[in-house]
Amino acid sequence: MLSYIVRRLLLSVLTVWAVSMLSFAIIQLPPGDYVSAYIAQMQAMGTLLSEQEAANLRILYGLDQPVYVQYLKWVGLAVQGNFGMSMEWGRPVLDVIGDRIWLTLMVSLSAVVFTWIVALPIGIYSAIRQYSLGDYVFTFIGFIGLAVPSFMLALVLMYLGFVLLDANIGGLFSVEYADAAWSLDKLWDLMQHLPLPALILGLAGTAQMIRIMRANLLDELRKPYVVAARARGLSHTRSVLKYPVRVALNPFASTIGYLFPYIVSGSIIVSLVLSLPTVGPVLLKALIAQDMFLAGTIVLLLGVMTVIGTFVSDLLLMWIDPRIRMEGR
Repeated sequence: MLSYIVRRLLLSVLTVWAVSMLSFAIIQLPPGDYVSAYIAQMQAMGTLLSEQEAANLRILYGLDQPVYVQYLKWVGLAVQGNFGMSMEWGRPVLDVIGDRIWLTLMVSLSAVVFTWIVALPIGIYSAIRQYSLGDYVFTFIGFIGLAVPSFMLALVLMYLGFVLLDANIGGLFSVEYADAAWSLDKLWDLMQHLPLPALILGLAGTAQMIRIMRANLLDELRKPYVVAARARGLSHTRSVLKYPVRVALNPFASTIGYLFPYIVSGSIIVSLVLSLPTVGPVLLKALIAQDMFLAGTIVLLLGVMTVIGTFVSDLLLMWIDPRIRMEGR
């Protein structure tokens, strides 16, 4: 088991290194650079920059050097915890994303927890009560969850909040805590605001997980070992929960790897609608401005979240499935 964990950790480190190269290369793909986008923005405002001024800006930000040199400098600083300066904001990258990283992680974790808490029991119920009224109802709700875009659901809930409650239900903090220092009161205020974005962001994933759990469990319930367990006198509840549900959890647990980055990347429009202080809107602005250090860092963080999610999935699968723990024996 220890060798399995060590192999996964080594693969995770190599994956993060590969993601860092890909993320930096992707930012470089669009034509031009930050200075080009900045010049176009200044021209739209009626201000012209000379070629010398543009060249000085490229020297200032290191854009005059080859791409591989820029990457090596960025990685060298990143290893030390310094991800460079944001060209758009004129501040260190970590200062720009700062609390947004932790808020994004909290929103993502709350959405994943919501997905698991809701999807697991409903998926089991739908499989055990196949073609029942409850199964049809949950299937119908699941299809609605898959079909309705998250940003549209956010708009509907915000409208209902204005009409029914006469309140703005967006954001993660109340007005008095938005710029306040962290305290227990601010943390409690955050906890009160988390359920709504967790519901909106987790609904589509919940609908998908319900279908996955239902299909997996139905496949297991038809296998001979379940019939044999019932024939030996095992109760219906134990014959379902002891083995079939445990085996059906394998694909369910393996999806955690992509849920984290999907929630972050898929929440950009939702974050804009609900005014959530997450990294999604910052990433969108950085990509438009070709702010390579800021955008590259956020894309790298998404990759790291994928690696962490995959590693957590591996640990869960090892705990759920004895065959993985016994691998190599």
